Amino acid sequence: MIKAGIIGGAGYTAGELIRTLVHHPKVQIDFVFSTSNAGNPIHHIHQDVIGTIDMLFTDTINPNVAVVFLCLGHGKSKEFLEKHSFSKDTKIIDLSNDFRLSEEATYKEKKFIYGLPEVNKKAIQQAQYIANPGCFATAIQLALMPLAAHKLLTKDIHINAVTGATGAGVSLSKTTHFTWRDNNFSHYKAFNHQHLGEIQQTMHQLQDDFSSEIHFIPNRGNFSRGIFATAYTHFKGTLKEAIALYKTYYHEAPFTIVSDENIHLKQVVNTNKCILHLEKHQHKLLITSVLDNLLKGASGQAIQNMNLAFGLMETDGLNLKGSNF
Repeated sequence: MIKAGIIGGAGYTAGELIRTLVHHPKVQIDFVFSTSNAGNPIHHIHQDVIGTIDMLFTDTINPNVAVVFLCLGHGKSKEFLEKHSFSKDTKIIDLSNDFRLSEEATYKEKKFIYGLPEVNKKAIQQAQYIANPGCFATAIQLALMPLAAHKLLTKDIHINAVTGATGAGVSLSKTTHFTWRDNNFSHYKAFNHQHLGEIQQTMHQLQDDFSSEIHFIPNRGNFSRGIFATAYTHFKGTLKEAIALYKTYYHEAPFTIVSDENIHLKQVVNTNKCILHLEKHQHKLLITSVLDNLLKGASGQAIQNMNLAFGLMETDGLNLKGSNF
């Protein structure tokens, strides 16, 4: 069994890791680290795991675990690694944005691989340190990568995407209170969201002459979880050609599916799937991308990366049950 540690155990992504890993056939959760909850039962915070896992939060680490997941706020992973050391054999999967960009990927001789399996699978299989992608970044990159891989991103790209309240994390703010979110809708960080850097990085990786503008409007939705993204750009070919291109590109990606029918969030919430749908409108190709921001956009993808790094089946522990109603 692979012994796993979770750092930052009280947050949403840690909760999803706990819920998923406790059923993983090859993993044993060794410790869940949370200084603010040390000594308290895990089910006091993650109340739905009562009767499923009988463990306490701890404020000490086991430095010899096989894998550790860093579920800390952005900028906090580096701080944690400054104060805590793991064995030379421990694999580290970071869910923050601290190591995602190539210029920030090396830290104290640790080289973090960008953990988007659909583009970096071979590198992830050999990696010891993995930087898990952002949730918006995952949905948007999966919508655009087949075009970039065929050097077809030649015009500006326009993206509108909506995320649920869990995308803001577990800490309350003015825009996460129920009274503000309910029956409400707003955009934020228009054209300068922090995930744009990793999106552009992958587009350049696949299409070295990529120079198009990415116009991204992120929105807050009045629901708990999920991302619904639409992207459109110029495309000379037919819709049939576009669908064939996408299905061929993702034919070995177990969690990225191209649907022939219109798609919606309930198809992906509580799963590790990203579902794509294509439409052609005159000279524009419209790509819709939906995923669960806490699973394929965070913790599920982290487990997918762990599976690859340990030579397991990519789908181990991730055949999760969604709900269409």
